[in-house]
Order: sequence, then structure tokens, then C-alpha cells
Amino acid sequence: MYKPVIILYLVCFGFYLLFCRQPDYLDGQFSPATIHFRVDSATNNLHPYAHYTYGVKKYLVSAAYPLRFLQENQKVTVIYETNNPTKGAVYAVWGYWLQIGELLFSIIGILFFYQIAVAITQNPSPESLIEQLETKNPAKKRKYND
Repeated sequence: MYKPVIILYLVCFGFYLLFCRQPDYLDGQFSPATIHFRVDSATNNLHPYAHYTYGVKKYLVSAAYPLRFLQENQKVTVIYETNNPTKGAVYAVWGYWLQIGELLFSIIGILFFYQIAVAITQNPSPESLIEQLETKNPAKKRKYND
């Protein structure tokens, strides 16, 4: 029972990842970028930004992801949509495809629904047990008589 549930979860999550990424993977453009650190005016902390060009204009996009460590002048790839190149993202498995919030939410969700299913089916009522024991499977009938 576990294998089909896990396979169904992985297929659904895979389709979710493929079609819900922003900027869109299927329509996005890729461009090389360089990481530079800038001081955030609100917190006075250094944050990594990816600098890339589209046409003659230069753009920058935040490259700060939890559990991802970048270094100054590191080369990365940026994905963006041509109609709005300001909304780009660093193209990487961790940060673009997999994000911590989505992973935690989906894992907690599947565990929650599994616990609900176990709680519902764990202690059946005596009436349902008697009904299950009384029900006999009819003998399989052949479709055609020989």
C-alpha cells in the first residue's frame, strides 16, 4: 500500500514543480550571471545578488536561499521571462526546483493525511467486522459456457 501512495505523491509533486515554477521553465530564457554581495538597507546584512544582462540592460535578482551558500564572483545561471526580465531566479536544483517551504508543507501534508487514514481504519466498529465476516465472495462465473 505504501508504494502506490509514494509513487502517486512523487508524480503529483513532480508535475506541480514542472508547471508552477516562476519564471516558467518551459518559456524561460537562460543567461549566465555573476554573484555579487550587496548590503541590505533594512538589516545592514550582506545578501547575494545575481547580476545578468538582457539586451543592453543589466538586471539583478536576489540569490539568497536558505541552506545555499554562494561566494563572491561565483558564476551561476539565471532563468527569466523575456517579457519581464526583472523577475528572474537563479537556476539551480535547490532554490528554483526545490524550495524549503514547499518541501516541508508537502511532507507534513502527506504525513498528516496518512495519520488520518490510519486513525479511521485502525479500530473498526463491531458491526462492520461482523458484516465483513458474513459477506462471502461469490464464485467467479465464466462469461461463456463451453
